[in-house]
Amino acid sequence: MQSPQPAERPVVKLLVAGGFGVGKTTAIGAISDIPPLRTEELLTAQSAPVDSLVGVEAKTTTTVAFDFGRVGWDGPEPVELYLFGTPGQPRFWSLWHDLAQGALGAVVLADTRRLDSSFPAVDFFEQRGLPFVIAVNRFPGTTPRSLDQIREAFDVSSEVPLMFCDARNADSVASVLLTLVQHVVKSTTADSTLLDA
Repeated sequence: MQSPQPAERPVVKLLVAGGFGVGKTTAIGAISDIPPLRTEELLTAQSAPVDSLVGVEAKTTTTVAFDFGRVGWDGPEPVELYLFGTPGQPRFWSLWHDLAQGALGAVVLADTRRLDSSFPAVDFFEQRGLPFVIAVNRFPGTTPRSLDQIREAFDVSSEVPLMFCDARNADSVASVLLTLVQHVVKSTTADSTLLDA
């Protein structure tokens, strides 16, 4: 029996969020089956007062709307994952509400050099009741922090999956997405149990 073609598979929308320069565009590009859609623009002198480059001084571009990638997920129940990457700068956060419409879960990418830049993403998903995982992108030369230290900094419960990743590596990003999908299924099952009780 032939496996379903991508167009025939159910679609699952997921978000990839986090602070400015944490690796959202890179992660989607690493895993997408198609050339990702990017809305990147060059950083200019005019944006310097509003786009802090502290910790990401080498960054030359920024996402001004969203990134989009697609991943065919094979298995007993094949699906298409539609990945939407949110812009990281505060001036574009108003777009998050629109991007979150219809999403089943989210990855919050974080950078140990600037964990606080991803705090607003966690707050956003907690307020919306959207299941999420935190994936800490390992940047070269960063001071190691334990997952316990990172969990304490984010002040999230032990039920929120937390892991390290390399946003440049497709297998690493795939592992994060698998963890998210499993977390979404578990959260949905728990919510259904509560509703049935």
